[in-house]
Amino acid sequence: MATHLDLEEQEQLDRLKHFWNTYGTLITWVLLLVAGAVVAWNGWQYWQRSQSAQAATLYDELDRATKAADAERVQRALADLQQRFARTAYAQQGGLLAASSLATQGKAEEARTALTWVIDKAVDPGYQAVARLRLASLHMDAKAWEPALQQLDAGFPAEFQALAADRKGDLLLAQGKRDEARAQYQKAWTAFGPESEYRRLVEVKLNAVGVDVKSLGADAPKS
Repeated sequence: MATHLDLEEQEQLDRLKHFWNTYGTLITWVLLLVAGAVVAWNGWQYWQRSQSAQAATLYDELDRATKAADAERVQRALADLQQRFARTAYAQQGGLLAASSLATQGKAEEARTALTWVIDKAVDPGYQAVARLRLASLHMDAKAWEPALQQLDAGFPAEFQALAADRKGDLLLAQGKRDEARAQYQKAWTAFGPESEYRRLVEVKLNAVGVDVKSLGADAPKS
């Protein structure tokens, strides 16, 4: 009986040796690759958390600078964010925040530069859209009609198209192009939908260019 068991064990050992001799190297490499991937993933996660924490600290500094209306500090903090953490959401948000602060302080050129950076570098199309709308407004303030129109014609995600049409209507009306402005306001009014508060503002603009919203269709609000 013992001899029979010894023979079975020996056969199992032989099969195991054969299997390991055939596949052992491959298994070892697979395990090493998996282990390496886990280590790399953990390292990447740690690096991401570290980058996010450092970017958040710089963003807080930028926020304090904007509240203090210190244009030099704003530009310095923004430059640090852009140089060190360009691909983070903090840098993109920071560009919008800095531009708003700089514009309020009469630094229109610096504000345009900050917005242009967001348009060129932002990963999130939403941040790009907001930056385009704000940059178009700054160009309009300077009566730079063509650059403003270029921003508004650049293409927007669906959720921003109504805002872009409204802004384009403002631009055309400022140029005395009343009929074209009316068409853009109508487009914006339709796109906003019945529940939008912003639609009421567009309705006022439509009234100003001679359009009764009741003529625009079933979506017109009931009086």
